[in-house]
Amino acid sequence: MPKEKVLITVKTYPSISEKYDELVCTAGFRENGTWIRIYPIQFRKKAYHEQYAKYQWIEMDLVKNTSDFRKESYRPANNNTEIKIIGEIKPDRDNWKERRKIVLNKVYSNLKTLFAEAKNKEIGTSLAVFKPTQIHKLEIKEVDREWSRKKLEKMKQLNLFDSKKDGEFEVVRKLPYKFSYKLSDDEGTESTMMIEDWEIGQLYWNSLRRHNRDEQLACEDVRRKYIDDFAKTKDLYLFLGTTQRHHNTAPNPFVIIGTFHPKRTTRTSLF
Repeated sequence: MPKEKVLITVKTYPSISEKYDELVCTAGFRENGTWIRIYPIQFRKKAYHEQYAKYQWIEMDLVKNTSDFRKESYRPANNNTEIKIIGEIKPDRDNWKERRKIVLNKVYSNLKTLFAEAKNKEIGTSLAVFKPTQIHKLEIKEVDREWSRKKLEKMKQLNLFDSKKDGEFEVVRKLPYKFSYKLSDDEGTESTMMIEDWEIGQLYWNSLRRHNRDEQLACEDVRRKYIDDFAKTKDLYLFLGTTQRHHNTAPNPFVIIGTFHPKRTTRTSLF
């Protein structure tokens, strides 16, 4: 089958799996504007020239992920599938004019509608762009600081024959905090959704280093970026995705897997 061309808009913070090692969930848009999820990808083990950034166009061989019932879910054809970076959409002085043309074709503002589509087996929406009516706050809660020992042991077994010139692969650090937006939609329905974007994790670690490992100051940096900047001064949209485990069972199966935050502008100036 022909290679898929995808504009990357989502990269989640790395997680570890007993079956697949350390993984990143990636999602984006095809040229026709439809969503696609790419999982699993051992992103940090890819060659440097294959490590894509957000809003880069990639091309790769993908097949339907038959272990995932969600219609948007695909996986690399094999473990050695090459990822070719073939282009990029620049931020355009923070206007994001060209990015908007692809990302904002279908935007949800009502959670009830979105949840109903997810539960509808004929539609089965598992990826969406959502425009919150209001962001109330960023909740920050402390969680376990270490990965599951069972998963780490399994990873070691998986890597027994994984020879690397630079030595043993070092698993990504686990975030010691969970970050969530408390938000409401166009009917005033409130929801709290965890943010799993790679960027929020990287912001925390960079801030922790800058503040000499003061976790309170690092968390305040995250709060300022996601509330004072994104929520108060930007035209904020959220990339939402369901988790496979909770798609059919949780009242709200979605988590926030990315943000889209161009500067605020008038509608007539977009195009």
